Amino acid sequence: MRFLRTTSLLLALLASTGVPPDALAEEGTRLLVQASPLAGSQYYALAEVWPEMRVGDILQLVREPENRHDPKAIRVEWRGRKLGYVPRAENRPVAAVLDGGGRLMARVARLRESGDPWQRLEIEIFLLF
Repeated sequence: MRFLRTTSLLLALLASTGVPPDALAEEGTRLLVQASPLAGSQYYALAEVWPEMRVGDILQLVREPENRHDPKAIRVEWRGRKLGYVPRAENRPVAAVLDGGGRLMARVARLRESGDPWQRLEIEIFLLF
């Protein structure tokens, strides 16, 4: 049942992109499904690890269904260090894919010197096939 739910979520997500399913037939294909700022970075390790980070670095997405502020929370980590979260307003589809067993990859898309924590780090999330 979980596989069917995951497949349905993936197909719905795919349909919303306009990409024909046969374009993704090759294993190893990835589809950009979200680009967003990092939420809450001012409270976690971003400032400490900033000098070491590079555009393209892989990020880990970790579901936190027990999070008391948001049951759809998705923690973002870099090399095991907590950086912040996928913004609450944008985390439901990503949480649904993760909860359904889908495969996602995240990476650093942009690093900016800014006093506004919402402008410092942009992430991209890809659906993997």
